[in-house]
Amino acid sequence: MSPSSGYEIPIRPRRLRSTKNIRRMARETRLSTDDLIAPLFVMDGENDREEISSMPDTHRHTIDRLVDKAETLHALGLPAVALFPAIPEGLKTPDAAHALEPDHLYPNAVRALKEAVPELMVITDTALDPYNSDGHDGIVRGGTIRNDATIDVMREMAVLHAEAGADIVAPSDMMDGRVGALRNALDAAGHTDVAILSYTAKYSSNYYGPFRDALDSAPEDKADTPNKNIPENKDTYQMDPANGEEAVRELRLDLDEGADLVMVKPALPYLDVIHRVQQHSDVPVAAYNVSGEYAMIKAAAQNGWLDEKACALEALTGIRRAGADVILTYFAEDAAHWLEQ
Repeated sequence: MSPSSGYEIPIRPRRLRSTKNIRRMARETRLSTDDLIAPLFVMDGENDREEISSMPDTHRHTIDRLVDKAETLHALGLPAVALFPAIPEGLKTPDAAHALEPDHLYPNAVRALKEAVPELMVITDTALDPYNSDGHDGIVRGGTIRNDATIDVMREMAVLHAEAGADIVAPSDMMDGRVGALRNALDAAGHTDVAILSYTAKYSSNYYGPFRDALDSAPEDKADTPNKNIPENKDTYQMDPANGEEAVRELRLDLDEGADLVMVKPALPYLDVIHRVQQHSDVPVAAYNVSGEYAMIKAAAQNGWLDEKACALEALTGIRRAGADVILTYFAEDAAHWLEQ
């Protein structure tokens, strides 16, 4: 009998919460460095890095400093990095032609990483927004993002990245049919072992702002470019934040086209989508803990409103609990240190 209530309580879940060790034993979800991928930004120059103002403690690195960072991450046990290029404004054009130059910043960075840390997996991005003067993930013509014209460029990008040494290519553009097109292009070029991580459910989210600051890649209608009526957002190709079941449809299409891994982006506002995708997927599911999610925790911690370590690890654990097998996160390096403690 309970002395205060006067009735029996035969089952007491609190028994499994009573000590640190019993909580460890009963823990359902575990977070480790195996689960973390570090996004990295590369820029032109030498022996330099620049902090991204809206992403405290996150930097753009020149290739030599990028290699140093990759060596540190590898030593901490992280399995992979996802690489994003900050392309100089003068090299951006409406046709994103610089993306196909064989000797530009991005493939050179991939080559340097694979030479210095061959065991560390390198994931490359095949969207056009870093190279596109219009700021969109695809080719803009007549005020419309052109699906098939974009895929034509991405096919060549994927092969270029594979030739540079990429282990995984990750189309983040949300064009229809691009996974199958990239798979065919990679296989035809002899890169059958290069995997595809598809951004399967990438939402037209307001949480991407700091990332776009990092690459200066927000949609923009510029007076000195021939395109006019540039769409001001990415709603016509990225998913509506109100939709969840649509992610399952996108998943089926990507799996049918040969995706090796699939992704939900962002993560924290879409934990239900991560769970749905995991329930229907027979390949690993990734989630992107995006720049806005990172910036909110960092800003609150800098103001003394939150405990950064505790909140970051809680957020990452929640993403894992929802069903993510791997997480792209700007907390990756710090989390690796915290998990060692």
